[in-house]
Parts: sequence; structure tokens; C-alpha cells
Amino acid sequence: MSGVPLPLHAGCLLVALPSLTDPNFERTVVLVLAHGADDGALGVVLNRPSDTDVGEPLPQWAPLAAHPGVVFLGGPVGASAAIGVARGTTAPGTGWAPVAGHLGTVDLGLDPDQLPAPVDAVRVFSGYAGWGPGQLEAEIGQGAWMVVDGAPDDVLCADPARLWRLVLRRQGGRVAWLANWSPDPRMN
Repeated sequence: MSGVPLPLHAGCLLVALPSLTDPNFERTVVLVLAHGADDGALGVVLNRPSDTDVGEPLPQWAPLAAHPGVVFLGGPVGASAAIGVARGTTAPGTGWAPVAGHLGTVDLGLDPDQLPAPVDAVRVFSGYAGWGPGQLEAEIGQGAWMVVDGAPDDVLCADPARLWRLVLRRQGGRVAWLANWSPDPRMN
């Protein structure tokens, strides 16, 4: 790791550092879906699965749901909103908006066959995380978040309980040590 913070951009990950004790974000990994100086930032928490099967609210998307096939708690804002992040071929058009590489957001109101290109997996999020202009940058400056590049499998990780540690460990050096951090000092 170079020690130089990465710029915020769609597709990067925000990793909550131990100093971030807000229960909405403690030990979370957030995928940034959009970022702009004038608009702020929007993302979804990747490692908070719920107990709700994707098939309950969205039966047409259940066959494409990445394991575990549940709805994830995307963040504290707009809990009634559903956001679909999918892996597929990049073909912008009705129902698909590219985020990074082969990842994009999908219109969950459509049937998967109505998308402009095939999707091979989807993760559904209830709600999202949002920051006003400059708010996220201030939190990063205060040491609440680390900005890192994501790996291809992070968004659809089959073991979301381990994602926070996996992302920290692969950063190497002293940052990797944070993966062993425990809120109980007797366990450190």
C-alpha cells in the first residue's frame, strides 16, 4: 500500500476503521455507487445480510441472487428503497447503469430478461448510505474510513461476515493488522 489515499470514485470501497463506532457503520465495507463534489456520495453496505430471502419481495430476481440469497441492509437511509447491484456485461441502457468494470445497478422493477445485457448475479440492498457534499471527505479526514480499491468478488462475497477482515488483510503492512482488532481490549 502506498500510503497515499485513493480518490473517491464510483466502484471504490470504504472500509470502516475501528474509530468509527456509529452502529450503522461499525465494521462495514461500503461500495461507493456515485460520488460528486456537488452531490456528495451514495453507497451500499456490503456486509450486512438480513433474514429476508430475495424471493420474498422480488421473486423474478431470486434465481440470480448471489449466495447468500438474502436482502442486505444497504444503509440507514431510505430503508424502503431497494437497490440492485449486479455483475454482467457492460451495456448501458434501460435498466442498467454501470458502476465499475462489470458491476452496475439494475432496475429491480424490470424482469431480468428486459435488461439490455445478461446479468449473471445480483445482490439486493434495502436502503443506502448517503453523504452530503464534503461530508464523506471530512469523515475520511477524521480517520473514520479508509478508501481502497475493491476486488472483483467483494460485492458478491459469499461470506459477508468475513468481508471487513478480508479487505483489511489484503491491504498489507500495518493496515492488515487492523483486521485483528476487537472491540473488547482483552481480545486484542
